[in-house]
Amino acid sequence: MRILVVEDEKKVANFIKKGLEEEYFSVDVAYNGKDGYEMALREEYDVLILDVMLPYKDGLKITKDLRSEKINTPILLLTIKDSTGDKVTGLDAGADDYLTKPFAFEELTARIRALLRRKETQKTTELKVDDLTLDLISHKVYRNSKEIFLTPKEYAILEYLIHNKNKIVSRTKLIEHVYDYHFDPETNIVDVYINKLRNKIDQQPLKQLIHTVRGVGYILKD
Repeated sequence: MRILVVEDEKKVANFIKKGLEEEYFSVDVAYNGKDGYEMALREEYDVLILDVMLPYKDGLKITKDLRSEKINTPILLLTIKDSTGDKVTGLDAGADDYLTKPFAFEELTARIRALLRRKETQKTTELKVDDLTLDLISHKVYRNSKEIFLTPKEYAILEYLIHNKNKIVSRTKLIEHVYDYHFDPETNIVDVYINKLRNKIDQQPLKQLIHTVRGVGYILKD
């Protein structure tokens, strides 16, 4: 699952990013409303976390403009304002939830999971390829009914491959999905994580699911 955090307080933004990555989410960060809005338009996210008070374009304006562009990604607004009127204004702008600062990180993750469950109401909360199962809510992975323990980055890469099963996924696409925009595209870190994944989910005598397409990237076949 990929989340965009738009927060101008860098300490808060980086705290949220670090915490969510530890919870197996892929996280991009923007520090002003203009950049955040453009990223939300350009990229595909599962949840948007927007501070209300932002430079250049506030969270309410971002929300209204995204909804006018028919982008229905769940939006969670963050604000220091806790009056009922402020919350109503945010929800009426098109937001799905509202969290007042300061907040407990456990509450933030619980609200994100609730938004994801709501989003997945019309779809399954599990992804399956052959005998491999990935639970989008609990972030647990099973192969042949046996639980496999993955790191957050391993999980994020596997989730993206499953979402694109039977399609070739380039290393660049994997880097864009799992890492932030400043990550070096020349690194071999994706290959390192793919090898780790193979050692966990493609052990003999199980059928091999992850295949290398030389010079291009990877494909997960069912």
